Amino acid sequence: MDLYAEHGFDQTTVAEIAERAGLTERTFFRHFTDKREVLFAGSERLQELLIDSVAASSLSVGATAPFAGSSAVAAVAAAFEAAAADYFPPVEYSRQRQRVIDANPALQERELAKLDRVAAALASVLRERGVDDLPAALAAEVGVAAFKVAFTRWVTDPADTALIEHVRDAFAGLDAVLPTGS
Repeated sequence: MDLYAEHGFDQTTVAEIAERAGLTERTFFRHFTDKREVLFAGSERLQELLIDSVAASSLSVGATAPFAGSSAVAAVAAAFEAAAADYFPPVEYSRQRQRVIDANPALQERELAKLDRVAAALASVLRERGVDDLPAALAAEVGVAAFKVAFTRWVTDPADTALIEHVRDAFAGLDAVLPTGS
């Protein structure tokens, strides 16, 4: 992160990263496919944590579509809350990482693609749990959107409020834009 901040992402080489980490380039490539993956390492683990959490949740399926959809969103919200509590690094590291990503359109695209895969995986596990296709897809996409808003608020929050609080606020805010029972 320090090299990216000092020189910019495009100007930082794998050789510099490896040297700073006390590794050879060969060892670097055993752990990462390229220098972009330094920023996205662990995204598969996050996806697994979210999937496992939704898979273990108690969904109410077989009810009317709005209730099943609300239950699916609640399961996704609980998964993101659990991840916010246990998965993410300290906010300063996340801020630095986000500044690097925000300064590089190709990295922004990669981050969106990874989040899209998270949404697809969440929708899949919801369908496996018995949620119909449309509510599963919508719950997953809404969940990822709420998380993106929460994450952005977290890394820009001067008060350093915990990520889990931002996640809770974002999902609670869904009630304002997606009132239930209508």
